[in-house]
Amino acid sequence: MSLQSFLRNTVREGDLTLELPGGHVLKLGDGSGPPLKARITSAAWAARIAAKPGLGVGEAYVDGGLVLEQGDIADFIDLIGANAKFKKRKKRGPLARWWRDRRREANHRRAARRNVAHHYDLSNELYRRFLDEDMQYSCAYFARPDMTLEEAQLAKKRHIAAKLALQPGQTVLDIGCGWGGMALTLAEETGVEVDGITLSTEQLALAQQRAEAKGLSGRARFSLTDYRDVPGPYDRIVSVGMFEHVGRPNYQAYFDGVARLLKDDGVALIHSIGRPEGPNVTNAWVAKYIFPGGYIPALSEVLPAIERAGLYVTDIEILRLHYAETLKNWRERFADRREEIAGMMDERFCRMWEFYLGISEMAFRHRGHFVFQVQLAKRIDALPVTRDYMGEAERALTSPARRVA
Repeated sequence: MSLQSFLRNTVREGDLTLELPGGHVLKLGDGSGPPLKARITSAAWAARIAAKPGLGVGEAYVDGGLVLEQGDIADFIDLIGANAKFKKRKKRGPLARWWRDRRREANHRRAARRNVAHHYDLSNELYRRFLDEDMQYSCAYFARPDMTLEEAQLAKKRHIAAKLALQPGQTVLDIGCGWGGMALTLAEETGVEVDGITLSTEQLALAQQRAEAKGLSGRARFSLTDYRDVPGPYDRIVSVGMFEHVGRPNYQAYFDGVARLLKDDGVALIHSIGRPEGPNVTNAWVAKYIFPGGYIPALSEVLPAIERAGLYVTDIEILRLHYAETLKNWRERFADRREEIAGMMDERFCRMWEFYLGISEMAFRHRGHFVFQVQLAKRIDALPVTRDYMGEAERALTSPARRVA
């Protein structure tokens, strides 16, 4: 299919004027919405985009092959996202699927460390420029639409804490602890002891500094440890935004590990992005430039591994559009500090991350991506049989008088 045919079939809504190499101009869409103008700078770039749109559009924008002359990249991505339709893919055979999963997502220990470093060891100062004050790099929880990002991220942590049914003195494992915000909040507000593990040296150093500064280093401990190497056991396990890096070949080992690390009356809460259309593939551009080895799971891929591990699913919650709003906040904050970030990194990096944040928001706003929180237990009676305790605990955590120093 030619690039012109592809674009005419894809962009049916909106108002996009696209100048092709040689001066030919395409008017695309039905004229609705803000007008956008873009230009493809060479025949070589046009061919690359036509051959592999999922990879080529991002590469063209980052490297100057696609130039926006009216509107910005967020507007352009929003238009493409609003027009995107799910396409049925030809089903691969079991051998082809097995080889694809192991080639792209095997994530053995050395590869997992390398993939984490690619994204999370860039610079703590980069992430300070667009995240909230606690440096939460996962979906916030907008309990009210007027919440600030800081308020919504604190609400997320308390929402998860309530589901864990924590008691002072319990031991908690935080798999993929990031810069330590979740572990520190749990230790400070609920009186538990937390072991946070990460594969990022940058995250580890800052998490340890923050624990020391808060006087919590005795109850919030951090280490550079693979989840497969933790001894345990623990009363509680929490993992927020890490499961997307596990890879399908490791799902069974991951949940077997959760079962092994939980005490008999233990509870786990896994918070992850989910895809709505069933098993699929990672966007080629994201896999190459942003999250090598990453994969967003469908629940249909996750639940069988949980069942085989002998764990009970005691609660599932789907957070819709919360991540779209989170990403909008990050994208706007990134834009506000863009000059500083370009000075720290470079112009190409800024264009890459503008595209990454934009297509990520589009996936949640237009393509149905969501966040799931799956609560797990080893015993059927490990938790109350109604969800009332969650709301009660969440309300209690908002009262300063109830927090444990």
